[in-house]
Amino acid sequence: MKKIAVLILIISLAFISNAYSQSLSKAGTSAAQFLKIGIGPRAIGMGSAFTATESDLSSIYWNPAGLAAGNSVSAMFSRTEWIADIGVDFAAVSAPVEGLGTIGAFATIMNSIDGMLVRTVDNPEGTGELFDAGSMAIGLSFARSLTDNFAIGFTAKYIREQIWKESAVGFALDVGVLYKLQILNEFRLAASISNFGTKMTMDGRDILEIKRVNENLINQKIEMESWELPLMFRVGVAADLISTNSSRLTYAIDAIHPNDHTEYVNMGAEYSWNEIIFLRAGYKSLFEKDTEEGVSFGVGLNYRLVDALKVRFDYAYQDFGRLENIHYFSFGLNF
Repeated sequence: MKKIAVLILIISLAFISNAYSQSLSKAGTSAAQFLKIGIGPRAIGMGSAFTATESDLSSIYWNPAGLAAGNSVSAMFSRTEWIADIGVDFAAVSAPVEGLGTIGAFATIMNSIDGMLVRTVDNPEGTGELFDAGSMAIGLSFARSLTDNFAIGFTAKYIREQIWKESAVGFALDVGVLYKLQILNEFRLAASISNFGTKMTMDGRDILEIKRVNENLINQKIEMESWELPLMFRVGVAADLISTNSSRLTYAIDAIHPNDHTEYVNMGAEYSWNEIIFLRAGYKSLFEKDTEEGVSFGVGLNYRLVDALKVRFDYAYQDFGRLENIHYFSFGLNF
C-alpha cells in the first residue's frame, strides 16, 4: 500500500508541474461537454477539489471510490442553474451490501432552452418549426474497501445527446482509487479516470438530404465525424487541518488532465461544526489559460430528524466571470 501512495503522489506532482508548461489547448474537440459540469454543491463549494474526499453521493461523479465510505442507504438530488438558462439535474442512490461493497445508481439530465426556432439558409428568420436539445447520462457504480485504508470504485454509464432530430449515443467507464495514510490526520491520496469510452457520432433524419442528379432525386446522408468523450484524469490530496470533537477543517487539492484542454489545479476547504453546519470556499481552474471560472463558496446543513433519518441541504455559488454566476442546490437523505 505504501508503494501505491508513493505512486499517486508522484503522479500528482507531475501533473502540477506540467500545468505550468502545457500551452496547447484542444478546446472543442470532444463530445458530451455536459459531462464536464461538476456535480454537487459540496464539491463545487470546495473549488471542485473532491477527488480525495468521501462520504458524499456526488463521489459518483468525481471518484467512485469515495462511495466505499458509505455505511447507510443514501439518496441525493441536486440542481444546477447553469449558464444561458441551462439546467442540470442529478439524482443518485446508494446502499451498502454486506460482504460485497457499496452499489449506486445515478442519472444526470441537462435541459437547454425549449422551443428554439429552426432556421435554415432559405429561411433565416425561422421555418415555423421549433426544436430543443438535451443530454443525459445514466449509470451504475460499485465501490469496495479492499483494506481499512484502500478503496476502489467503478462506474459504467450510458450517454446520450440530442438536438432536434439528431442524436448520439456513447458508453463510458469511470475508475477511481482512494488511499488513506495514518499521518497528518488521515492524509488521503486519490486518483480517478472519468469518461473512458466510445466515440459519439450524430445520426438521424436531420443529416438526410435530397439531391437532384440528371432529373432524378437521390437521397443521401451527410457523413458525420465521430468525437471522443471528454476524458479526464484527476489526482488529489486531502486532509484535516483541524479535527476535534466539535470542529473539523479539511483542505483538498486536485490536479486535472483533460484530453481536450490544458491541465489545471483546483483547491478548496470545508469547515464543519459538529458535522451539522458547513462552510466552504475554493478556487477552480488555477493555472488554466483563458478561463472564466474561479472563486466558489458554499454552505451546508446536516440534521438528524429522527434516529433513522438524517437530512442534508447544501448550496454553492460559483463565479463564472463574464458569464455571470452559477448556483447549485442539493437535498440528501441518509437512512
